[in-house]
Amino acid sequence: MIGHAFMGAAHSQAWRTAPRAFDLPLSPRLSVLAGRRADAAAAAAERLGWEDSTDDWRSVLHRPDVQLVDICTPGDSHAEIAIAALDAGKHVLCEKPLANTVEEAEAMAAAARRARERGVHAMVGFNYRRVPALALARRLIAEGRLGAIRHVRAAYLQDWLADPAAPYTWRMDRERAGSGALGDLGAHLVDLTQYLIGDAITEVSARTETFTPVRRTADGEEREVTVDDAVAATARFAGGALGVYEASRCATGRKNALRVEISGELGAVAFDLESLNELSFHDATLPAAEAGFRRILATEPDHPYLEGWWPPGHGLGYEHTFSHQIRDLVTDLAKGRAPSPSFEDGLQVQRVLAAIQSSAEAGSRPTAVPTGAASPVNQQPSHRS
Repeated sequence: MIGHAFMGAAHSQAWRTAPRAFDLPLSPRLSVLAGRRADAAAAAAERLGWEDSTDDWRSVLHRPDVQLVDICTPGDSHAEIAIAALDAGKHVLCEKPLANTVEEAEAMAAAARRARERGVHAMVGFNYRRVPALALARRLIAEGRLGAIRHVRAAYLQDWLADPAAPYTWRMDRERAGSGALGDLGAHLVDLTQYLIGDAITEVSARTETFTPVRRTADGEEREVTVDDAVAATARFAGGALGVYEASRCATGRKNALRVEISGELGAVAFDLESLNELSFHDATLPAAEAGFRRILATEPDHPYLEGWWPPGHGLGYEHTFSHQIRDLVTDLAKGRAPSPSFEDGLQVQRVLAAIQSSAEAGSRPTAVPTGAASPVNQQPSHRS
């Protein structure tokens, strides 16, 4: 694993937990953790359960005991590390968003295609696909329970930058992060909604805003904020559905509020991450006297991923999505099949993000999303196989 901050800790817990919760066909071994500083990497390896550590990520590519590289670094290093790892014959798991630019994402997708010909695979880490309630929503939509999809509404709201005195971090530097709320939060919304309905966004119109253009570092130095604090966008899907999106890191009172509602001609589903074990489902084919959303508690043994966990009614949490991600990745690798979401999926999301950014810079002008290579948004998740 390369990187050991927030995502590094989440991924490490998942690597430790997945083989104990699920009967995996391969047993992961946490061989080596890489970081920028040798002392920090060593301390993190000890804390997170890794056997060894290094301050030279390139050295792990030549180790015979390393078969997969898990990338948990800021976006500006994703392309360099992922391409080098794939070319060295290592499977890759890379955190989202895939890259900082479309050009980087295209290079990564090309490297993944070359590697696939040699039986080496790559996956991008959109963990919210692995929330059981959302995987259930995907199943209901795929089965036609909602009919033709008409509306997609999605919001991801946080408030950790609502205070103008909040300190400057690398996440506010476009060179390192690529974008602000757009890439950090909006990438999840774009991937998740396309995945749920099995359709791709083809056009967007957007606005972005940076509410606090200058912030101070922890040392008191003033730095310009070069990314967005918030974004609002509308979208059109290839199948004709309309989408409305909002992402903000300045939404006072919201800590990690991801909400999705999808409406079709025959019904609707709604999800709120603050109640992540629940899915609201409305069946519009029922008589009017019985109409309305009903709550499904997604904790039954036949709900997605629940076979590895607790009796019905005993809820799961945020960290379980990463364990489910590892479960699917390891299972796919053992069976020699390409894991999902692929780097091509990540590239398609990157194209949507770039179109949103371009639209915002042009005063909310409707902007088409380039199609490029077909993105396998209809690929079924491995928990359904």
